[in-house]
Amino acid sequence: MQLIVYLHVTLAARMEELRREADRGDSPVPTAVIIFGLVAAALAVTALVMTRATDWMDSVPAAP
Repeated sequence: MQLIVYLHVTLAARMEELRREADRGDSPVPTAVIIFGLVAAALAVTALVMTRATDWMDSVPAAP
């Protein structure tokens, strides 16, 4: 029972401390948007490179 009381008091104290702090960092939404943009750019570059490489390999003549 003492462990439960200790955990409750500790959690309540930490939550109160977090409520008092004004600056808690950046929201995760802008970070997710930036990551999504970087992934989309990487996919576009990968698709472009794959297309160009396939076209280049198709243009190489076959061995006689």
